[in-house]
Amino acid sequence: MTVLSGTWPKLTSAEEFRFLSDLVLTRSSADQTIVRLRDHHAGTTRFANNQVIQNVDARRGSLAVTVAFGGQQGTASTTDFTAGAIQDALARAERIARVSPVDPEYLPPPDPCLFPERATAKPETLAAGPVKRLEYANEAIGHCRMENFMAAGVVATSRTAVGIAASNGLFGYEVRGDARFSLTVQTGDATGWSAAAHRSIDHLKVQERTLAAIAKAKRGRDVCEMPAGQYPVILEPAAVAGLWAWVLWSLDAKSYTKGTSPFAGKLGQAIVDERLTLKNHPDHADLLGEGFTHDGLPSTASLWIDHGILKQLVYDRFTAKADGINPIPTLEAPALSIAGAPAQSIQDLMKNTDRAILVTNFWYIRPVNPQDLTLTGMTRDGTFLIEKGEIVSAVKNFRFHESPIRAFRHLTAWTTPMEAVNSETGKMLVPALALPHFRFSSVTRF
Repeated sequence: MTVLSGTWPKLTSAEEFRFLSDLVLTRSSADQTIVRLRDHHAGTTRFANNQVIQNVDARRGSLAVTVAFGGQQGTASTTDFTAGAIQDALARAERIARVSPVDPEYLPPPDPCLFPERATAKPETLAAGPVKRLEYANEAIGHCRMENFMAAGVVATSRTAVGIAASNGLFGYEVRGDARFSLTVQTGDATGWSAAAHRSIDHLKVQERTLAAIAKAKRGRDVCEMPAGQYPVILEPAAVAGLWAWVLWSLDAKSYTKGTSPFAGKLGQAIVDERLTLKNHPDHADLLGEGFTHDGLPSTASLWIDHGILKQLVYDRFTAKADGINPIPTLEAPALSIAGAPAQSIQDLMKNTDRAILVTNFWYIRPVNPQDLTLTGMTRDGTFLIEKGEIVSAVKNFRFHESPIRAFRHLTAWTTPMEAVNSETGKMLVPALALPHFRFSSVTRF
């Protein structure tokens, strides 16, 4: 349900959620009952062709009720938070459960626990509205107009009340807020791009990222075409994150057990360069850590890859119980780091490079061979030839066919971890990386 913010002014509070969940829990006849809240208020300002085209707020709230009789489950939800509607959702969930087959993987709700309290909502983001978003959008547009470039992008903010309550006493509630900025700058056929996401709207660094996107577009106007092949590359953080997202998605414990995972049989073995370490860092101020998961488990700091060695897999509760995993590690705030002395900046990486392709970003990344995690995709928004430490030309975009497992086996240089956001993933901290080999399979038409 979408409503004007003025008619539904406040997010559902912890006290209100407890009252609403008690309406369900005290009336349920099921063996186990779970109530989940998602009350989402989002604002979006879109701009294109150097003008704002949309500046809207939307509000969506839902309460979902899941019940179980033995292993028979049923779920029903409502966007109406009145007592009658919520009790009707409970009745519908019970009817669904009684005619559903037994789920052999059903587990009752997790035991109650104290969830970590995290800074998931910054006051400046919660308070930001259309005027603040418009200010940032106009700042980006203004810089592009001065260069006679075209700007298109988004400034968005959201605040969300999330809750879970169960018949065994489990209860969790928190407010999560975030802000996002994305910009594509175009001049002729050349584009430059930048994006950011943060709990604090004041951390989006709109001016800095706009100027970076403009610089990319300027450098991209004179393009040469290079043949496909294997090249040394420097991958900027967004490009690194796009590839690592597929590594994270492939750490599934079920596929590992079935032998269909690219990491099957490799738990406890080296899968990437021995200097690479991947952690979940939910308390990091620049990541989007949370207090608890959708299943009602606490979000935890955890070590996933330790100096190249695979240490953890992604478990659902059933598979974790079968494998004796407790607690279940989470991976919603990934941070990739490298042991050793880093370069101070991407510019310093280039200075020490004799010849390489600089990749700003990848897009439309898709799997080709899940067995070895070979991926395909295209470079985008700034691909350049570096010779003797300097950018000498923009390069027509490539399609690649490469596995991150192979590509990240050897590193030649790196920076400290930076914030990275792209269309393929959420938010990560990753370094820019120089790799000795990366396979570009063809040249694109643009």
